[in-house]
Amino acid sequence: MWHDVRSLNATASFLTALTVLAALVTGVWWLSQRPMFALGSVTVESMYGIDLKHVNELTVRNGVVGKIRGNFFTADLEQVRATFETVPWVRRATVRREWPNALVVEVEEHEALGTWGDEGRLLSVKGDVFTANIAEADDEQTLPEFDGPVGSEKDVLARFNELRTAFAKVALVPHALSLSNRYAWTVKLDNGMSVELGREQDRNTLNKRVARLVGVYPQLVARLQEGRIDTIDMRYPNGLALSSAALNVPLDATKPVKAAKKPKAAPNTKTNTTTKQI
Repeated sequence: MWHDVRSLNATASFLTALTVLAALVTGVWWLSQRPMFALGSVTVESMYGIDLKHVNELTVRNGVVGKIRGNFFTADLEQVRATFETVPWVRRATVRREWPNALVVEVEEHEALGTWGDEGRLLSVKGDVFTANIAEADDEQTLPEFDGPVGSEKDVLARFNELRTAFAKVALVPHALSLSNRYAWTVKLDNGMSVELGREQDRNTLNKRVARLVGVYPQLVARLQEGRIDTIDMRYPNGLALSSAALNVPLDATKPVKAAKKPKAAPNTKTNTTTKQI
């Protein structure tokens, strides 16, 4: 081998290249550790160019900056992104480097629609449940209340939007919507009335029940005059049942009849709350 000039030259060239490469790597590493590349700022911007309502520099300084490791070259952008997405009100974040010592973070904020459950959580307009200070979400209006099994958030949001459109025809607004563990729906309206809609037997079950209620609601209000309806049960195939503590005449609740028929009057001595099935 030592008499083979070609092999010697090849070996020498390889060792020289390896030495140069090691020197370059060492130089780059040394340069990357210079103070000028230490992260000097982290700028937070809106992902869509609109004003941020809940995420600000104070939030970043107190909750995020201290958790970022490395400098301009070595900071793990994926880790930085994940850290920002743990900040209250941040739905999504993207991170990029800005020469020579800055990071720019673009965030998308959650937009709260209402509260979720009884654990101080919020439901966003995109169907995400997140934890944040509820007082910050209260825009001088009472937030709707939502609840449901884990994983049902987007179903509850979609149903709420459908109900809001349907009840607008009779000038009512849903203020609470819940889905039980047995997947039965209950909606509470802004006039204090609670409506049992039950379970979905098929994709049109609830729509039919709501349409039936909306169609007969003006007649119910006219019959009750000054009386307030407390609850309405729409789980009957061809009718409904209602209860009120302020009906003028106690009504028999033994059988549901069609809405067009006049219910038979009967004394009710057990309670001041009267149930009427139509």
